[in-house]
Amino acid sequence: MLRGTRLPHVELAGYTSFRVGGPAKQLYQPADRADLIEFLHTLAPTEPLLWIGLGSNLLVPDTGFPGTVIFLQGCLTHLEKIDDTTLHAEAGVSCGTFARFSAKQQLTGGEFLAGIPGTLGGALKMNAGCHGAETWDHVIAVETINRQGIIHTRTPDEFNIHYRHIDSPHEEWFLSADFRFSPGNTAESLEKIKSLLAHRKATQPTHLPNCGSVFRNPPHTHAAKLIEGCGLKGYRINDAGVSEKHANFIINHGHATATDITQLIHLIQDKVKEKYGISLIPEVVIPNETRV
Repeated sequence: MLRGTRLPHVELAGYTSFRVGGPAKQLYQPADRADLIEFLHTLAPTEPLLWIGLGSNLLVPDTGFPGTVIFLQGCLTHLEKIDDTTLHAEAGVSCGTFARFSAKQQLTGGEFLAGIPGTLGGALKMNAGCHGAETWDHVIAVETINRQGIIHTRTPDEFNIHYRHIDSPHEEWFLSADFRFSPGNTAESLEKIKSLLAHRKATQPTHLPNCGSVFRNPPHTHAAKLIEGCGLKGYRINDAGVSEKHANFIINHGHATATDITQLIHLIQDKVKEKYGISLIPEVVIPNETRV
């Protein structure tokens, strides 16, 4: 018997940091991994699946998602220290919680994750990073689950790991990961986290709905510099606007739609391509989007 929470016809705007998005056929928040496995067994083999943690780095269309959303916020949050340098964390753990836990275990190297506004599942999927550090720099093993509910343990060499994305040969989703860090000093690590968060607040529009960085940085330059060079800071399509604070952020001024934001993304790509000959690749995930 299922023990999680099932919600039919859920508007996904309430589950994304952009605060936009239409309905999903259903949303399921599992009670734990055993319940998740049981739920997956109830789905048709062709059922479209969308996994959401904190809903950052995600732009759900106004038409919604024609399938099942698996919502991990508040579940799959087990976190432990395995040995002197290794931590185990489930996919629903927030990156900020993980960074502080790592610091308190007298380990260093994971402080950068405090600046990632999502869960570890999302960080693994996109190889999230900042300040020169990336999630997969520290991964030594992951657990994945497929739509049949079968769990696999895999190593990094089974994935093609790139800047801000990974390629997997398997239709599987992340359940947990083991991370290895270096011995450190708790006070120094916590101070580093504090400084990183202060810098993030000072340079990013954290007080308004956004998805984080919209585009990957091209080689040898920054997306924000290119966007600003096109005179697009502050440019708006209805209530979707390029941030005045950081040009690689699009913010929802209150009543933006996913269509507004998508049109603004495409406009930015066109302007940057026209002026610099560079094709900006979105970092934000847009389900069912065909243009890149």
